[in-house]
Order: sequence, then C-alpha cells, then structure tokens
Amino acid sequence: MSVLRPAWLLAICLGTAVAGWIAQLYAASHSLAAPVLHWTSLLTLGAVALITLSLGLRVLRYRQGKLKRRLDPIQAARTLVLAQSSAYAGSLIAGWHLGILIDLLPAAGMTSASVLLAFVMTAAGVVMVIVGWVVEQFCKLPPEDPSAPDAGGHKREDNEGYAAGTG
Repeated sequence: MSVLRPAWLLAICLGTAVAGWIAQLYAASHSLAAPVLHWTSLLTLGAVALITLSLGLRVLRYRQGKLKRRLDPIQAARTLVLAQSSAYAGSLIAGWHLGILIDLLPAAGMTSASVLLAFVMTAAGVVMVIVGWVVEQFCKLPPEDPSAPDAGGHKREDNEGYAAGTG
C-alpha cells in the first residue's frame, strides 16, 4: 500500500478549489444558494475524524506494546485505509469550500452565513487531512531488523525464507 503524498493531497485540494469556485460562480449567476455543505455535515466529519483517531490510537498502543491483546492485522490495515481515505476526503472538502470562499469572501465579508459555513467546512477538511496523516503514521511498521529473532525465537539467516536460499 502506498503512503499519502502531500503533493497529491495539495493537487486534489487545488483541483476541487477550482471546481468549487466555478460552481459558486454558476450559482451566483443563476441566483442560487452557495453550494456549501450544511452545518449537520460537521457532525459527520467530526465523527469520522474521531473514529479514525480512536482506531489509530489503538494501533499505536499495540505498536508500543501497551495493548493487552493481539491486534488483528486486517483491522490495522483497515485503519490505515480509513486514515488515507479520510485524508483524501478532507482534501476534497477543504478544496471545494476554499474555492467557494475565494468567490464569496470579497463580496459578502465574514458576516455572511455562507462565508462562515464555507470557512468552517474548509477548516474541518483540513482537520480530516491532519487526522488521516497522523493515523497513517501510527500504522507504519518499524523497519525490520534481520538479526532480531522471529516469533519462534530463531534468528533469521541471510538467505533463510527466500526462494533462492531454500533447497
């Protein structure tokens, strides 16, 4: 599985910012409301961020040896996928609302409800990106030490376990 790339997250954010800006221009020219998420979306974004962080902390506690029972590797992989998807979704949400904010802010100022909502949603998207990136760091495996004993207590030989070394 590949790691999050900040350049990709930034590209997604900038691309959706352009799309959000164009959508806002279209909405304004047709006397439509600003295409921002509703306040209730903050509950969903907050819940996703909290669930991602809590699952990530469980993986971190396991890695640090503080978890009493064994962590299922599939659950750790799912936590990593959730962290990465949260970061990508946060980048999309932040970019979209940033584009809307760029168009609304000069005309309406910070007193407009749509501007305030777009600002809050941009911040929520950034929080999701940060939580996703931090949890991804929690899920990284430490580098393997070839001289360390394996689960059975045996030290691995240089060619042991590889197809070329067997036989």
